[in-house]
Amino acid sequence: MMDSTLPLLVKGYGWLPDRRRRAGGRPVHTRLAGRRAIALHGTQAVRWFYDEENVVRQDALPGPLLDTLFGRGAVHTLDGESHRVRKSMFMTELKDTGGLRDLADRLGREWDPAAAEWAERERVVLFDEASEVITRAVCGWAGVALPEGPGGARQMADDLIAMVDGFATAGPRHLRARRARARQEARIAELVNAEREQAKAATGSHDVKTVTAFAAVAHHRDADGTLLDPHTAAVEVLNVVRPTVAVTWYVTFAAHALHRWPEQRGQLAAGNAAQVLAFAQEVRRFYPFAPFVAGLATDHARWEGQEVPAGTMVLLDLYGQNHDPALFPDPYTFDPGRFLDREPGRDELVPQGGGDPATGHRCPGEDVTLTVLATLAPRLARLEYDVPEQDLTIALHRMPTRPRSGFVLANVRKNTQGR
Repeated sequence: MMDSTLPLLVKGYGWLPDRRRRAGGRPVHTRLAGRRAIALHGTQAVRWFYDEENVVRQDALPGPLLDTLFGRGAVHTLDGESHRVRKSMFMTELKDTGGLRDLADRLGREWDPAAAEWAERERVVLFDEASEVITRAVCGWAGVALPEGPGGARQMADDLIAMVDGFATAGPRHLRARRARARQEARIAELVNAEREQAKAATGSHDVKTVTAFAAVAHHRDADGTLLDPHTAAVEVLNVVRPTVAVTWYVTFAAHALHRWPEQRGQLAAGNAAQVLAFAQEVRRFYPFAPFVAGLATDHARWEGQEVPAGTMVLLDLYGQNHDPALFPDPYTFDPGRFLDREPGRDELVPQGGGDPATGHRCPGEDVTLTVLATLAPRLARLEYDVPEQDLTIALHRMPTRPRSGFVLANVRKNTQGR
């Protein structure tokens, strides 16, 4: 069986859907990075994949992915009780310290003056500007101090973007991602130590009431009852803010959608909650983000009656499922209306994975993603600007992809339509 690592890197998002078509829709059997692999698709596969009786994450994520996107020791690498206790921190403790309404308010307070400042410039690159807006908002919301100095927010935004941008490639982007992660892990580990020392000096204990997501991570106790070591705590702090800043990709895709389908602008600008949510969901479905997720088969995994050998890499097709006509008719038509009549099923729309976020490995930040999009997309729709000639190609061989130009706005005008 030939190894598909190179074809994956060459074809990107199209690799797995293409292999599925050639396999007649059956599971794809291949090898990746020298390991036997099977790729599955569909809602039943989602439920099967997120059952720890079938698939586990420990040792499933390759080192290059941990050194860029997730970090060593991250919650994504855990299983069983260790995973459930760590995941509870993201599902309950962190959200108790700062509600989504607070995050939305902070996003608005950062976006509005930034957009006014864009009007003073001839051109701005939306991807770059949105990443800084979101970085300022989420770091303030989470209680994560920005690097010192006037360029601190820009440096933090660039590092968080680099971690995402370099995870699925080799060469300069990957090296930038590694350096960015190492720099921020070291800085935040120092902040964790300082937080713990201050808390202990004030209360005599590390078990203190936490009021920010950063403090909740710093004082979290794992399944064995011990505090996270400073490095792991820094990793998990980054796993709060990094995925939020990654919504920059979706904000840029939202601008792309408004440019291609300008009829969407009016309804989105009006701010009707149902229309805004439907638009956000369709951006997540239509545009490419994660191609698939992976785990390792347990020693008793069976798919549709067939044994899956222990240690086999199991891939769950995300991009292909989000464009499956059996689930989403006319899948290559951008149509927010498909989400007006019904909420997507839990295991149907899977841009950030599937399963139960409370008990499984599904991303716990989907409501954060929707909050960011629902806050910024209407503001983008109300903003007046020109779209100069530029390369808006979205190359499917690049992972993660985005419009090549980053979406350039020219002649931004101050809002005239209110909020």
